[in-house]
Amino acid sequence: MAEVETKQETNAATEPETQAATELETKADSMVGEIWIGVDIKASAEKFHHMFAKRPHHVSNATPRHIGGVELHEGEWDKVGSIVLWNYIHEGKPKVAKDRIEAVDPEKNLRKFRVLEGDVTPKQGGSGSVARWHLEYERIDEKVAHPETLIPFLESMSKEIDEHLLSTE
Repeated sequence: MAEVETKQETNAATEPETQAATELETKADSMVGEIWIGVDIKASAEKFHHMFAKRPHHVSNATPRHIGGVELHEGEWDKVGSIVLWNYIHEGKPKVAKDRIEAVDPEKNLRKFRVLEGDVTPKQGGSGSVARWHLEYERIDEKVAHPETLIPFLESMSKEIDEHLLSTE
């Protein structure tokens, strides 16, 4: 089960299929917001992180419904400053995101891009891990909706990657 927290000015509910505990807070500027999601996975934190740190070009093999391909545009896969091009499918539409790696911390299983940050931690007192995603955004126009639709996307993508990692053990 995923845990979700969003921050934004409006108190819109998240997608019903996430079945997650949600806490909404307000911010002074409704054009800016944040989303946090934690997804319980069975794979180890190290294995999940390794997929994004060392083999992001394999992510599309693990979750082809969500990621169509990942290309290194500039730099090296696990180096700060590198630029990665993500081809993904969101709400049934192909989209492209070009993002710069801002931080990598293998000890914390952390990878931070300019827009999206992810880390994986082992569960306390049990097997498996929690994949956590943090997204900060600024809408370019009042007509653009807050991106709550990314919550089920990140949850489903994480679970598919988890299943892939477990099937290759």
